[in-house]
Amino acid sequence: MKARDLVKRGAGVMLPILLLSACATASVAPGPFLPATDVPALVETDPVGTGHADAADDPVIWRNRADPAASLILGTDKKAGLYVYGLDGKARDFVPAGALNNTDLREVRMADGTTRILVGASDRTDKAEPRIALFGLDGATGKLTGLGADSFLPAGHAPAEAYGFCMGGPLAAGELARAYVVLKDGTVAESRLIERAGHIVPEHLRDVKFATQSEGCVVDDGTKTLYVAEEDHAIWRVALGAATLSGEAFARVGAAAGLVADIEGLAVAREPDGRAWLVASSQGDNAYVLFDLATGKPIGRFRINGGAIDGTSDTDGIEVMLGDFGPRFPQGLFVAQDGNNAPQAQNFKLLSWQSIRAARGIE
Repeated sequence: MKARDLVKRGAGVMLPILLLSACATASVAPGPFLPATDVPALVETDPVGTGHADAADDPVIWRNRADPAASLILGTDKKAGLYVYGLDGKARDFVPAGALNNTDLREVRMADGTTRILVGASDRTDKAEPRIALFGLDGATGKLTGLGADSFLPAGHAPAEAYGFCMGGPLAAGELARAYVVLKDGTVAESRLIERAGHIVPEHLRDVKFATQSEGCVVDDGTKTLYVAEEDHAIWRVALGAATLSGEAFARVGAAAGLVADIEGLAVAREPDGRAWLVASSQGDNAYVLFDLATGKPIGRFRINGGAIDGTSDTDGIEVMLGDFGPRFPQGLFVAQDGNNAPQAQNFKLLSWQSIRAARGIE
């Protein structure tokens, strides 16, 4: 998160908040503040345990197919570990696992035929050794279990800091999933996750490099495409089926795409009929941009604001999943990190996808 003038939004009131530093007196000029439609949050999570710091970061959603209202949200406290929340926002579990920055999950089929909810996270506890931390999630209890020691990326990447993280489905036989660790220098390291001697381990495969600091990433399993946010410049699209990984610009910072740097979290919403949208956190003006993945064009912007719960500002990580999540979220769930939840520590806000669709005129 960069120091800048923030706009704290809640209950229809806009309150300017100037972040001050004891070490610096000059403020950073804010970027443009582009138009966007307000959509209220319906639920907020308990704050993360690390107060008075930029701590909460990246959420991920697990949908309980048998009981959608009993679905779970996971979110990182990047100073301390990983939380599990219910859709009521109450914390169900916390694993003190160090500086976990971004997280994602996949349901994977093990060799013994059982299905496991596999959770991965970028571990930046040691900023010289990039790591993937792996956990199992019990959907019935909401409890996390560490899967042994952290799995290091190949030593050839050191010294480097693990930053962004996302997962995709398997692309070859014998794989459980693919994992993508975005290093802070803009390198994205792709590994396959496999089962070996009863353990889940990563095997590094290849890299793609972007010019400057990058973090947010998401895999669209429907098209086998990776999207990466190079924070100050662009969202990049990477075809995962290609023999080598290379990036193609999908949307660049600027008014044409509705993106104000930094570009942070990315998420894909895909309907059963094939329609799909990419959602991006336009952190520079506290907004979120919807892109039609069929055309690559932006179709609108929204901000989290209004209602009984305060809005969001300086959002890092986001997540969206479509489908039934119970009566409050009948068409899908959108979750965003709130970078300024004062006077409490940072937390996550939950929105109805139905409300976002209505605000942006998506039929």
